[in-house]
Amino acid sequence: MEQKKTIGFVFVDKFADWEFGLLSGSAVDWFGARTVALSPSTGPVKSIGGLRLVPDRGVAPEENADLDAVAVIGAETWPSEDAPDIAPLLSATLARGGIVGGICGGTLALARAGLFEGRKHTSNGAGWIQSKIDDYPGSSLYQDVPHAVRDAHIVSAPGSASGTFTTNFLEALYPEKAGQVAEMREFIAREYRTDNAQG
Repeated sequence: MEQKKTIGFVFVDKFADWEFGLLSGSAVDWFGARTVALSPSTGPVKSIGGLRLVPDRGVAPEENADLDAVAVIGAETWPSEDAPDIAPLLSATLARGGIVGGICGGTLALARAGLFEGRKHTSNGAGWIQSKIDDYPGSSLYQDVPHAVRDAHIVSAPGSASGTFTTNFLEALYPEKAGQVAEMREFIAREYRTDNAQG
């Protein structure tokens, strides 16, 4: 029997409601993954929409050694000077061959951790990361595109691209299920086809 892969979702206060649901839901329901909610906060965190989430565990590497992947979800907190340092968690996950992804403000955590060095990546527009944290390793490899970018085990995306963030993340985590991911990509793209426009 195939062992379930475990994905840790990192949430901080004022996280973006729309950036994680497609990935978490499809990973569990369509790919048989297990998901856990991580947060540096000891209590519940609140989304931009006001929903409260109680994390399953913290972000220390030693309590997350079972993770096959980590997805850092965007939040209004990430650009602030008080943003938590989760570099040890991200680096430990990557070091053991895991997948690390960041969407929207979550890409700032990856940039601060130095994970974009030598890797193509994207975020919320050219110069956006530097406008929040100054220069960072790998900034010259920024891709100014409206969709997610995958470079080996690193996945990044602007906040408007939860669909391609999901498919790129799952493709990295499940390379043996490329056909299933392709079907999912086609399914998500249907509503954006111009021949389906409803006026």
